[in-house]
Amino acid sequence: MENSFGKITTIEEVMKFFHNGMTLMFGGFGGVGTPPTIIDAILEKGVNNLTLIGNDTGFPEIGIGKLVSRGRAGKVIASHIGSNPFAGKFMHEGRLDVEFSPQGILAERIRAGGVGLPAILSDIGLDNEIVAINKPRFQLNGKEFLVETALTAEVSIVFAKASDEYGNLIFDKSARNTNPLVAMAGDITIAEVEDIVPLGSLDPEEIITPGVFVDYIVPSKGVNWKWAWE
Repeated sequence: MENSFGKITTIEEVMKFFHNGMTLMFGGFGGVGTPPTIIDAILEKGVNNLTLIGNDTGFPEIGIGKLVSRGRAGKVIASHIGSNPFAGKFMHEGRLDVEFSPQGILAERIRAGGVGLPAILSDIGLDNEIVAINKPRFQLNGKEFLVETALTAEVSIVFAKASDEYGNLIFDKSARNTNPLVAMAGDITIAEVEDIVPLGSLDPEEIITPGVFVDYIVPSKGVNWKWAWE
């Protein structure tokens, strides 16, 4: 079978999209559902000064936390950073700019970016300086709201249990967390996949992210994916 859609590629090939100072969005929760092979390749390439957008900063040696703990990020937009002590340390030292966004609002900002909306309105955090700082306010029907800008990124990286050659994705239980939204919001979306199967092999009712959102598919470490070129 040929790689009909040209989406299945190597980790070496997609590394050309990663560069210093870029905006990178990632899926997952606490490292679960964040693509490990891609993270390791970014580390090996030596990319620095990243703006990272995702649920959290992982753990020091798990998920996106590997990049944070090694000082590769200049800014993080996340709902919390408590599971990675390096994030708090670097923030207090002025080495890491952290924008906190309540978890549900963060997810909705990413979704808005994915569907082309410029912003959403929210009354969450109106009286919380950490959440409301530098955000414009809008009056609607006599009620005040924060204007929460939509979030997009140069590259989005997601981790899937299975994919066909078009990039239709299935996620494994809680590893699904934020990945479907993140996949929508990148100028380029790269999916790291554990099991790459021929087109038509996936049950349509199980597909979470349609392949139209996925630009490139790379195999996770140890995956047999040679069928795509046979």
